[in-house]
Amino acid sequence: MCIFDLQLMSIMKYITVSRLYSLLFIMLLPAITWAQSDKEDYLKTITTAVPFLTITPDARGGALADAGVATTPDVNSTYWNVAKLAFAEKPVGFGVSYNPWLRKLVNDMSLSYLSGYKKIRKEDAVGFSFKYFDLGQVTFTDNNGSVIRDFSPNELSVGIHYARMLSKSFSVGLGLKYIRSDLAGNFTNNSTGQISKAINSASVDIGCYYQKEVFLGGRKYNLGLGANISDIGPKVTYTTADNRDFIPTNLRIGTAISTNVDAYNKFTFAFDINKLMVPTPQPLFVADSSGNLIYQGNESSDKGVLGGMFSSFADAPGGLKEELQELILCIAGEYWYNDLFAVRAGYHYESPEKGNRRYVTVGLGVRYQVFGLDLAYLIPVQQNNPLAESIRMALLFQFDAKRKTESVQE
Repeated sequence: MCIFDLQLMSIMKYITVSRLYSLLFIMLLPAITWAQSDKEDYLKTITTAVPFLTITPDARGGALADAGVATTPDVNSTYWNVAKLAFAEKPVGFGVSYNPWLRKLVNDMSLSYLSGYKKIRKEDAVGFSFKYFDLGQVTFTDNNGSVIRDFSPNELSVGIHYARMLSKSFSVGLGLKYIRSDLAGNFTNNSTGQISKAINSASVDIGCYYQKEVFLGGRKYNLGLGANISDIGPKVTYTTADNRDFIPTNLRIGTAISTNVDAYNKFTFAFDINKLMVPTPQPLFVADSSGNLIYQGNESSDKGVLGGMFSSFADAPGGLKEELQELILCIAGEYWYNDLFAVRAGYHYESPEKGNRRYVTVGLGVRYQVFGLDLAYLIPVQQNNPLAESIRMALLFQFDAKRKTESVQE
């Protein structure tokens, strides 16, 4: 990776490592967005610690523009909506995904994901997941440009998941995750007393899923509805206890509807809405000697986890208009031929005021007996986007096995 002259020895006088990472990550993903106000321009993009948790890990979901809360279950339901595992058709499955990351900028960053599940009975299933984000190599320097040390930042999460059908059409799920983020190692600035350390924390995912066959205009459709709240967990810090940041607790709701045109052709349309359940940045303005209000940054929220989650629906300085801007929309379609070959495409929209991640995605899928292969490609709407030419690859395996089945009470 290229040398980041972070000049940690002096920068840490002014900002914490977690703030530094949030700014760095936003610089590498969407461009920092500055929005107009009646007083001054100010940053409206919501930032959190450990944002790698929100990066789509699998190629099918990536090709569907990050829609997946209500699509048909597969091994990567551990990420999208754990409740879907209860409706998995095969009793056992696992998969591995690999995403070279930001290859337009660097050549040694990647995101890897390993997941799997096992049906215990017809009604319930257990699963596991492992997500690893490798940020390559970073060289830290001092104010004079002298090398302090080389370091290889990395982040990971390990999860266990459980899903159960409460009826023939409805299921719920729960996931528990361990999170570790090590961006600078254990480091102490002797001149300022500032420290950096790895984050070790935990989070909870909860989800529900509904699927039903419905008839419209004489044609049978499979309707899916899903809702999932991921990464409910405590605030974390890379430095000291008084500099804690929220993790990216995210609400995802959506639907997917599919139909078989004939014995060989199947179409699915999916639509997801995402909302970060994190407090909206509150701008801080200070009057200068002439009475003009000068933007000084965003105030840190002193709310707790639950307070921050519930207040996130009504705390935007711009009122309802800004609250609606915080919704991320994902719309996609998937075509299957004979359950062997798939073509996928989608569109991901985030408001220009809130990060401006807008891109088209395309992808292919192949299934043959127990084996599956998915590929995805991202095409950004805006030019010179570091996400351009992002490729995702995934291998999946799902196995048949004899198992006892028990009836499900509606």
